[in-house]
Amino acid sequence: MAIIWGLDLHEIQWNKFKGAKMFNRAYHLRRTKMIIYQMAMIFCVISESVGTAALSDYLDQQDDIQKQHPEVKVHNNDFIGAASYNIFVGVSVATIFGAAFFFDLFWPERHESKSVRLAWKISAVVVSVMMLGSALTMTIITATHSARITGTDAASATKYWAEAAKKPALQYRTNPKAITSVVFAWPGWVATVASTAILLMSHKHDDEVGPKSNYGRETESVPAIQETETEGKTTTVYAGIKLFQVASGQLLHQISGGNYSSVDSVVFLKEHIELAVAYEIEDMVWVSRNGERIIGLPIDYRPYEIRVQGNVVALGTWSHGIVIL
Repeated sequence: MAIIWGLDLHEIQWNKFKGAKMFNRAYHLRRTKMIIYQMAMIFCVISESVGTAALSDYLDQQDDIQKQHPEVKVHNNDFIGAASYNIFVGVSVATIFGAAFFFDLFWPERHESKSVRLAWKISAVVVSVMMLGSALTMTIITATHSARITGTDAASATKYWAEAAKKPALQYRTNPKAITSVVFAWPGWVATVASTAILLMSHKHDDEVGPKSNYGRETESVPAIQETETEGKTTTVYAGIKLFQVASGQLLHQISGGNYSSVDSVVFLKEHIELAVAYEIEDMVWVSRNGERIIGLPIDYRPYEIRVQGNVVALGTWSHGIVIL
């Protein structure tokens, strides 16, 4: 597969959009970035898209009236200008944080030069300021301005407005599309500022200790952690915590620290508990040979003990059990 700008295009894989990979904890702020970046893009794109619809209505109305009545003039450039700028800003936000989203998704350990990293930071700050300006402009124009028809008397102006195929409200604050655009512009700005802060914090962390989170670095240093292939599907297995085989409710595999035959109440060594707590384990999940999740059994922590709530029924010979983090 080709490598462009140091990026291996082989890393562009659909399975990276799965929640387990998109929201894994191996990289610093990864889950936060995946969520906040998308919020910034979605809110801003909704704002500019609905604003585009309102802008189109006013342009169509203007063309219709002025073609039928050349002597009159429709004044709506204030909203046209504000909505046009909002479109530009929405696209800019989607471009910057959309790129950041995909780069972090596919190439979280990529190397970037100082100039590229500086460009990321400057672009993020600039679009944050631009989005604030756009939100303010759209709010002020929509709340206080209105379109006008001049060159005729008020009665005729009202008549011409009613005759037009498109009839967006002359008062912008009564136009649902304009209001919706304003409403989404503000959370879009908040999410853009949050995305900028997250990007700056992420870059600082990368410069100091690299892209991996504390959890990611710990898992690399724990020898018990290994990857196992199950018919083409990869499952992360934490040996010593939950590597065992089950058939008909019987624990067949010896876990380090002792042999256990009961799955209703499994006693683990203290270090197993501490490791489980460190990884914030919430479920114990049995997985069949084809990698499919069969059943999730909640566990609770007690001194020297993890008690599995529920019984393991006979579901044939199972390959292994895993713990979802």
